Amino acid sequence: MVKREFVLSGFSQNGHSEDTAVTNEHDGESDENVERGNWSSKTDYLLSVIGCAVGLGNVWRFPYLAYKNGGDPLCNLTLGDGYFEIVNTTWLHVNNETCPNGSEIYLPHQGPSEQYWDKVALYRSSSMEETGEIVWYLALCLLLAWFIVGAALSNGIKSSGKVVYFTATFPYVVLTILLIRGLTLKGAYKGIEFYIGSQSDFSKLADAEVWKDAAIQIFYSTSISWGGLITLSSYNKFHNNCYQDTIIVCVVNCATSVFAGFAIFSILGHMAHVQDKPVSEVAQSGFGLAFIAYPEALAQLPWAPLWSTLFFFMLVTLGLSTLFAGFETIITTLLDSFPKFLRRKRLCLITGVWFSLYFLGLECVTQAGIYWVKLIDHFCAGWGILVAALLEVTGLSWIYGVNRFIKDVEMMIGERNWLFWLWWRMCWIFISPCLLAVILFWSLATFVPPTYGSVEYPVWSTALGWCMIIFCLMWIPIVAIVRVVQAKGATLCQKISAACTSAPDWGPYLEQHRGERYRNKPDSAEDSNCVQHLTMTEM
Repeated sequence: MVKREFVLSGFSQNGHSEDTAVTNEHDGESDENVERGNWSSKTDYLLSVIGCAVGLGNVWRFPYLAYKNGGDPLCNLTLGDGYFEIVNTTWLHVNNETCPNGSEIYLPHQGPSEQYWDKVALYRSSSMEETGEIVWYLALCLLLAWFIVGAALSNGIKSSGKVVYFTATFPYVVLTILLIRGLTLKGAYKGIEFYIGSQSDFSKLADAEVWKDAAIQIFYSTSISWGGLITLSSYNKFHNNCYQDTIIVCVVNCATSVFAGFAIFSILGHMAHVQDKPVSEVAQSGFGLAFIAYPEALAQLPWAPLWSTLFFFMLVTLGLSTLFAGFETIITTLLDSFPKFLRRKRLCLITGVWFSLYFLGLECVTQAGIYWVKLIDHFCAGWGILVAALLEVTGLSWIYGVNRFIKDVEMMIGERNWLFWLWWRMCWIFISPCLLAVILFWSLATFVPPTYGSVEYPVWSTALGWCMIIFCLMWIPIVAIVRVVQAKGATLCQKISAACTSAPDWGPYLEQHRGERYRNKPDSAEDSNCVQHLTMTEM
């Protein structure tokens, strides 16, 4: 059976017989689920999930992947299906060697923005093995970011749902201004042609790495298989149209990536024009692309300091919107797993998680921090997500059962005709699992160790990357084995069958939503300390 550690739109193992719709004393609106609460409005929810999906991955990660892969054979390739979070852990490694001067040798071929990014913003060492010192201003920025996240989520979704009105909409204003300016610069057309035009390198479509990058970018930017979308959706009322929400989030997310790409590549075209180079040679493909190309454009604008401030503030708001969802995922999972113990200690829980995540992130703000960020991205945000999503969609379709899943969805959004579900049956049962499996094994067969620009990673770091993936994924078989061992049955086959069967009290969380299908299910809310939950949002 597919299992989650939090409720999605009302489905859970322990149904409640009483009518729990009450008035929330904080905002005066009716909460359908008094124990966990609901969104104050649909707008709060939509802006939150869009803020979760539309983040630095759209303005930062997508353009550098498109640049690395010779233009934009990326953007329309895949909309992967995934259902629940895989835990990605940041590994800490403290190296006693330090970089003597904390910066690289001056490279005359680098532009001023690229030199500033490497030598000042990152204070980057020459390799991953030279950890150096913690860059104090980056550590303070990290502290400020987590402080804002903790404060915004101190009252749960009621407070974060209001903050996203600004953090989720402000980036579009700045992107529009920068795109208009970028298109008016000389040579902008060269960048656009490289991005999506005659200069795009479509031969890259034969490269497995491109398809892996495309699939992972969709997973990364929409937070599929990370848990953020499911967490936010779990606070919806039962009859929320999760299908409509899914389409909106996917369309807005992909459109934002393409939109941001036009802004970036119009500027790269201008840089190519000024430097009299091909677009593919004007900047290094990597995480710093957005932090190098955008400052070049900002320097061309009237009142450049103003636009620079707005741009980097936009990056902050993009990051915060995503962090809100990631942080809430952890908090919600813990609260739903141990409700009796933790619900009354929410503030203490937030503080504990806050400190833990901050200290785990300190390795990434050392002089070698950018190498760690790239290593984690290359491994944990890569194959780990593909493996998890493949297991999730297979488990839901073939173990829980796609027909049962469809009936559960129809309980929330209303019945649909057979033609509507034909496409989704094909996706969940065949297309998505096969596509994910092909991309996964193809990319593994053509594996290339990570690099940061021209800097190669040591062998031990590649081994550590594989260890991180194993650590993230090993909990899937471990939990499965534990469930089988705990299941009732005289033989192994009987135990496996029992472990793959829904709990007797499975059904909608609230009694008024259980309908005829789940009406006669036993109510064991008082006897159960953990909650099993079904995923229904990420189709």
